[in-house]
Amino acid sequence: MANQGINPYLPHEAVILERIQETPGLFTLCLKFTDQAIQDSYHFSPGQFNMLHLYGIGEIPISIVSDPAYSHIIEHTIRIVGRVSSAFSCLSVGDRIGVRGPFGCGWPVTETRHKDVVIVTGGLGCAPVVSAINYIAQRREDYGCLNIVQGVKHTADFIWKDRYDSWRQLENTRVLLSADVGEALWPWHIGPVTTLFHQLEFDADNVVVMMCGPEGMMHVVCDHMLDQRVAATQLYLSMERNMQCAIGHCGHCQYGGQFICKDGPVFSYDKIRHLFNTKGF
Repeated sequence: MANQGINPYLPHEAVILERIQETPGLFTLCLKFTDQAIQDSYHFSPGQFNMLHLYGIGEIPISIVSDPAYSHIIEHTIRIVGRVSSAFSCLSVGDRIGVRGPFGCGWPVTETRHKDVVIVTGGLGCAPVVSAINYIAQRREDYGCLNIVQGVKHTADFIWKDRYDSWRQLENTRVLLSADVGEALWPWHIGPVTTLFHQLEFDADNVVVMMCGPEGMMHVVCDHMLDQRVAATQLYLSMERNMQCAIGHCGHCQYGGQFICKDGPVFSYDKIRHLFNTKGF
């Protein structure tokens, strides 16, 4: 849910401090609120999102990818998929936008301390877990074995090579990368990301699994982990739906009796299992 004292209905002005072009269709904006009082009161958890507002154009929900310990700079990675995201892609350093948030429930990084962690992402769905990985990386001694698994359809879809290289240097950490279709110089695995699961290292009785990406992939991950005796309560999924208001009023992201924007986007598998396996949801 939004920070206490910050009106969740109103966008607050933020300035773009840095713009990073990750790929031709993907870019990152580093933001800071222009009102210092708002900046000082703004706090978020890994996995939460903001509504980014472009005056006269519209707003979109975007995951926060920065570490909450450094909330003086708020990073969002945006994929160009429509009218509003295309307009955001035209902005430059110094431009002003509106920000509402943070919203939703994030990853259980506090409850995960002293446990092994498996993070599985597919396609371009890695942004929602980046803040969780950054959080764990900055507090590496508080966690057990860390497994980071990323799968993409094509090697050209792979982003953040430098981040993955730095994570690979962390103690007791495995980084496994895969592409369904690879170029000749692709140095990692070729094939479905699920074919890497035999390389994971974790204690099934003391692990938390976080995943985001295509729901078909997350189905396979959940089934595999359940077969490995991992409890459904220890499986966490970031769900994607059409979030428009972020406060559960418009109903666009309703998921059974819940709303992705305020009850999620992160859910434990036991809470949504009955819907996740039902066609139409």
